[in-house]
Amino acid sequence: MKLKKSDKENNSVLVLDYGSQVAKLLADGARGSGVYSEVVPFSITAEEIRRRNPVGLIISGGPNSVYEKNAPTLNKEIFNLGIPILGVCYGHQLIAHLLGGRVSRGDKGEYGYRELATQKTKDTPLSGLNKKIQVWMSHRDQVVKLPKGFEAIAKSASCPAAAIIDRKRKIVGLQFHPEVEHTDNGQKMIKYFLREICGASGSWKMSSFKKEAIKQIREQVGGEGYVLGAVSGGVDSTTLAVLLNQAIGRRFIAVFVNNGLLRQDEEKQVVATLKKSGVNLKVIDAADLFLKNLAGVTDPEGKRKIIGRLFIEIFEREAKKLGKQNNVKIKFLAQGTLYPDVIESGGGAASRIKSHHNVGGLPEKMGFKLIEPFRNIFKAEVRALARDLGLPQIIWGRHPFPGPALAIRIKGEVTRQKLEILRAADAIFMEELVKADRYYNIGQAFAVLTSDRSVGVVGDDRAYHYVLALRAVDTSVFMTASVSNLPHDFLCRVSERITNEVKGVGRVVYDYTSKPPGTIEWE
Repeated sequence: MKLKKSDKENNSVLVLDYGSQVAKLLADGARGSGVYSEVVPFSITAEEIRRRNPVGLIISGGPNSVYEKNAPTLNKEIFNLGIPILGVCYGHQLIAHLLGGRVSRGDKGEYGYRELATQKTKDTPLSGLNKKIQVWMSHRDQVVKLPKGFEAIAKSASCPAAAIIDRKRKIVGLQFHPEVEHTDNGQKMIKYFLREICGASGSWKMSSFKKEAIKQIREQVGGEGYVLGAVSGGVDSTTLAVLLNQAIGRRFIAVFVNNGLLRQDEEKQVVATLKKSGVNLKVIDAADLFLKNLAGVTDPEGKRKIIGRLFIEIFEREAKKLGKQNNVKIKFLAQGTLYPDVIESGGGAASRIKSHHNVGGLPEKMGFKLIEPFRNIFKAEVRALARDLGLPQIIWGRHPFPGPALAIRIKGEVTRQKLEILRAADAIFMEELVKADRYYNIGQAFAVLTSDRSVGVVGDDRAYHYVLALRAVDTSVFMTASVSNLPHDFLCRVSERITNEVKGVGRVVYDYTSKPPGTIEWE
């Protein structure tokens, strides 16, 4: 079966997901190159691929070994479609395995930063790069015998086929991960594959997403349907509210629930921003309800499920009220769910890292149909959409804030006293970041109130107060992140202010853990 490309301007690529935690970064890299991308199950048929008519295929990484019994595989007919293919990590090994090469477990694994030596890179994704490049690896299996027609174009100290290519069939395999920020020129490699090898036009923009999202919202809701939207004031829910307002106007009702777990002065900021944007807004004070249900709960997954359940119960109750007022039945709930939420909650083929209240924390049965236009995009893309919608930097540049809010930034039980402590400390941290002109240059920063206490001296008396952790990471996609290198004097100033101004904090520490192995949030 040969692919017929009748449209010379075809500008889409499919990413076959084999369970990598960073599979969507490949799609994000494609969109960053001006090529529309979709993540699809690895089980997609050759006929479905032919119908979609993409300019290229990308096979993601994954946790399996290709030689294992029942390991996820690929229909070999796909290799006969005449579509350029890029395999990454597991995808690289799968290509070699299926086309007659051999994959085996290496004596040593390669994890984290590794140096590659490149060779014969002309007309390949490594074209124009230095002979020595730094990449990010995460593997123990490796290709030890190349399939017929392939040649190696890069090697590492322990992996002789770290990058391979079949120039005639336009099939490329990379043992490393070009999609993560830690690989030098990784985005350039993806762009080269799509634009030079696949021949993509590179004309896709986020404004195209806005137009399509509005169209799909109108089709899903119909001409008379009403939609409730959960808004928190963060960039995701605020952007979603404005998008829905543009799509269906007053038939969208934004519901802001003050669950008592918000940051300092957050309700005031949320109400002012959304009303200025013309969004139909209803505010509900449910702080007592949430804190009552969270009392005594220490497990973070338990907190998420409680918060997710209470949100749905409140929305269902409000839907009935607002439905009576407008003489309609409200069937739809809009959420600003992002792709990292889905992946970390075990969506697709990926392993579950932690549930998000809006994904794994939702009840199995609820009286709404979900509208989630952002489910397949990243934070950086939402920010781009927010700018396109005309929202100010204070919104599109705002750091992410989790749906369970401060409940998962407090280790152990959530109490009013702990919330007051954390709010005050977090506000000081944000204030100092803004003063130092660092806030908008950091992917995410926040404070965590640990369950540990530490001995200190206050006014010659013994004190036994909480240990507070500061966290700041550099990232644009939030699937991987490196620690922000904040100056020593800055951290000392923040620590001094917190221990002097916030009653109950006796010690401040800074978290130096990257993602992976950690997650950005602590729980």
